[in-house]
Amino acid sequence: MKRLVVLGGGESGVGASILAKQQGWDVFLSDGAVLKDNYQQELLQYQIQFEHKGHTLEKILDSELIVKSPGIPETSPIVQAARKKGIQIISEIELAFRYKGNSKVAAITGSNGKSTTTSLLYHICKSAGINCALVGNIGYSFAKQVAENPVEWYIAEISSFQLDDIDTFRPDIAILLNITEDHLDRYNYQFQNYINSKFKIIQNQTSSDYFIYCLDDEVITKQFEILTIHSNPLPFSMKQELKKGGYMKGDQMMLRIQEERVSMSIYDFALKGKHNGYNTMAAGIAATTMGIRKEKIRDAVTNFHSLEHRMEFVAMVRGVEFINDSKATNVNSTWFALESMNKPTILILGGVDKGNDYSLLEELVSEKVKAIVCLGTDNQKIIDAFKDKVKVIVEADNAKKAVNQAFKLAQKDDVVLLSPACASFDLFKNYEDRGQQFKDAVKEL
Repeated sequence: MKRLVVLGGGESGVGASILAKQQGWDVFLSDGAVLKDNYQQELLQYQIQFEHKGHTLEKILDSELIVKSPGIPETSPIVQAARKKGIQIISEIELAFRYKGNSKVAAITGSNGKSTTTSLLYHICKSAGINCALVGNIGYSFAKQVAENPVEWYIAEISSFQLDDIDTFRPDIAILLNITEDHLDRYNYQFQNYINSKFKIIQNQTSSDYFIYCLDDEVITKQFEILTIHSNPLPFSMKQELKKGGYMKGDQMMLRIQEERVSMSIYDFALKGKHNGYNTMAAGIAATTMGIRKEKIRDAVTNFHSLEHRMEFVAMVRGVEFINDSKATNVNSTWFALESMNKPTILILGGVDKGNDYSLLEELVSEKVKAIVCLGTDNQKIIDAFKDKVKVIVEADNAKKAVNQAFKLAQKDDVVLLSPACASFDLFKNYEDRGQQFKDAVKEL
């Protein structure tokens, strides 16, 4: 029996183990940390061998194939040892792709807007009666879905870390929303390495596939000078009219795909803000290529609800609006959040800095932000960046203090915006935990 080792026992690792076991592999899962109880139960239920709180190198290297969690970097000694031995290392999305059968994949990547666009496309597909599932980086294992409940279409949010270890993965529809500097610590602080990783989403595409991308993103369009695109390109833009793809004309979104023409007013979009105009165009184009009727697209785009922790309205307390944008883990996400603000803003910022360049926010902060609350263990870089732009900068070491300080600084008709521009794991488990603690603190006011 062929032996497969899974490194990492989170959602993707456990899902990969279940699918591999189902497909006849002898599976062993190894995690250096403590496995969550529910994941241990699942592995026991499927009679999958595992270890946690440490790795046994001999057991890991005794394998034909390794499925690596996206969270484990290439520099890990175990990964290096496996590479030296010549064992193939793939990601969970690659494993899922190999066993998905005739099902189709729409894959969405980009530095910002992935989760919103993926969820919106899934909502359009579900509304149109397509047999589909929401999978990938959004929190549901692609491999587990293939194993336990295969569907006709997988709508997959894909991160650069997942794309790093693909081989044959080839989506029928690939969406690339934008590329801004993010996760540079994983790419030797070389922006081009990160760009190359994002573009792997189309490396195996053929003339029967679609590539939907933002024509207004200079980082994306510059790559076309050195890349050959084999799939059908469908760009979207807010700056120019296009014969094919999507664009904005006045207050109308126009989609043109072959004979199909769709137009709708941006005032009908459930998602507000310029960045969500891009996300809506991308999802709309994808839906049109899937043969979904324009009435269905219109209805779905109008009644879609935004995601938790992404520009999520929490409450209005004594005339002060609270917005949870905890999912903004990079500077560009925070830029988009601030750009959509139309009231004086108290900004809660900070966490684990991933090599952030805060100068990108200077103009918007000067224009819209009246005070900054730093929520992190090391806030000096933020203080240095904005001390000349904002009169008031205070620090907090937990969500409750941050909310209370922000509320004291706010007046009626102000907004308190949690949009940290940083990862969360200095004070919180993850961005969801940060967002939830923020919401709980707001409700206690």
